[in-house]
Amino acid sequence: MQQSFWSLWYFNLPNFVLAVVMYTMLGRALLGLFVDADSKNYIWRGFCAITDPVLKVLALVTPRAASPVVQWLFGFVWMFWLRVLLFVVFFATGLLKVGGA
Repeated sequence: MQQSFWSLWYFNLPNFVLAVVMYTMLGRALLGLFVDADSKNYIWRGFCAITDPVLKVLALVTPRAASPVVQWLFGFVWMFWLRVLLFVVFFATGLLKVGGA
């Protein structure tokens, strides 16, 4: 029997937030190839609003010499690994059941 989204809210909500940031970071990297950094485009500003706070934290572990596009891609990778770590922690503690009966 399938569990609902809300029955595992303690895993699904943080995972969803990390996924949103992760894919927004990738979208920012791709859109950054076509849009100026100071663009007034509302989609670009939205991407910046979502990813800038995370990028400030990730700047502590990302090389300063990296260009902005590389920083955004590093951010995508960091978010991916945070999602994997979240899954491993919840699975190892028994809070998350995967598959079968």
